[in-house]
Amino acid sequence: MKKRRLIAIICLIVILPLGFSTKFYKGWAEDWISNSFGGLLYVIFWCLVIFLLMPKLKPKNIAIGVFVVTSVLETLQLWHPPLLEHLRSNFIGVTILGNSFVFSDFIYYILGAAIGLALLTRISKYK
Repeated sequence: MKKRRLIAIICLIVILPLGFSTKFYKGWAEDWISNSFGGLLYVIFWCLVIFLLMPKLKPKNIAIGVFVVTSVLETLQLWHPPLLEHLRSNFIGVTILGNSFVFSDFIYYILGAAIGLALLTRISKYK
């Protein structure tokens, strides 16, 4: 296995439980941690997943693509047709699709994409 794939997998092993734990955190700034910080980790997570699934894509294209898709998903939270409401009716569905539009989330998606880009650029240097 290439070293960069191994590093990306290790990063995913760290970020996945950290991201899920933001949804259960109770304490200081729990709303910010659950929603905003969780959104930042969400973008980094998807950057790593796409990097593993499509290793020939440039880190910049991955980060931009994940930001665009995440932004579309955020905007879809303004729409509540029966199908989307059904998909949002369980933990995984609401974790992936979200359930309420918050304009400030775009800031965290931008930060997550920037951190994802930096991380993927660094990982890409390994063979």
